[in-house]
Formats: sequence, C-alpha cells, structure tokens
Amino acid sequence: MTYLITAIIPFLVCASFNGLYSQNIAPDFPNPKIQITTALHAAPAEKKDGAKVYGYAANGEMILLRKGNNDFVCVADDPQKENIHSACYVDKLEPFMTRGRELAKAGKSPKERFEIREEEVKSGELMMPTAPSPLFVFDAEQDQYDPTTGNVKEGRLRYVIYISFATAESTGLPTSPSVPGMPWIMDPGTHRAHIMITPPK
Repeated sequence: MTYLITAIIPFLVCASFNGLYSQNIAPDFPNPKIQITTALHAAPAEKKDGAKVYGYAANGEMILLRKGNNDFVCVADDPQKENIHSACYVDKLEPFMTRGRELAKAGKSPKERFEIREEEVKSGELMMPTAPSPLFVFDAEQDQYDPTTGNVKEGRLRYVIYISFATAESTGLPTSPSVPGMPWIMDPGTHRAHIMITPPK
C-alpha cells in the first residue's frame, strides 16, 4: 500500500512551548513552528486551527508538537528523509496509525506490519473505525520547500478513505484506476481496505 496520508495557518507558539522542546531540537533541525506549518499543508482548511500535530526531535523520535481541540491529527515531514511528505487523518484512525509506528520502530517490515494489524483487528485487539475515515497526504519536491518558513511553492494532495473490509463489490469501485484521478479501492477485503483518490498532476 502507498503510505498515506495537506495552506498556511497563523498560530502562536508560547514561550513555555519553545522551552519544552528547544532541548530536543538541534540548531539546524526545523523548529516546532516550522514543522507544524509543514504538517498543516495536509490538513483541510477548516481543520487546521485545531488539529493535533506530531513532529520529530533531532534524534528522530516522534514527539507531540501541539495539542489539538478537534478530530484531526497531523504528522509533520520527517526532516531526515528526502523530499516533503506530511499527512493528516481523522482521530478515529489514531490507534491504527500508532500501532503501525510502534511496529515500524520495532523493525517490522511493511508486510509484517500488515499481517500483524490484520490479525489484531480481526481479533478485536486493535480497533478500526466503523465508518469511512479520511486521510490526507501532501507531497512536494525538496526544491519547492522553504526550510526557513515551512512553506511550499508547489505540492500535491492525495486522498485516502479507510473503509475496513470493503470490497469492489460492496463499494462498486474498481481495484485499479483506468484514468487519472479515478477513485479505486486498494487492499479490498482487508482491515486496511481504502479508497484511493490521486488527482492528476
């Protein structure tokens, strides 16, 4: 599966916030404010102000950068990876996403992470949303990114709607797109079944 996951929002970072995280951020590492700006490129406009935001400390560990007060969670671009990639999703997907990060940290391969979560969802140990749940992914080339502000000149949004155990038959969707931008269903019949929508460039 393509891992998923999008516009600039004013916000304040209080002194205590800066003090809390400054010890974790190296001088040449994006500060929390810039990471939050980058993360929010993936968020729908009406969700930006209140979304919870995760980012990265200089040691590569994921950390909470901003508490949220709505139903969206955003994850900033990992500065240690090439190009720009941020994502936002409805908080009902948080157990699924958190478990995936735990398994990745434990060294599990994508195939292993899929199989483990499939079994955990089927057993009831891991809960997936019962209603269709969106994820928004924002991608950009590195040369389009301003690391001093977190802004992007040109990027691209794509959309995912998780709908566990849905199939081509239950949704009426194809299992691959025949034209650019067509919705289609990926991983049908599994816990990770999701509708993919990738607008044409």
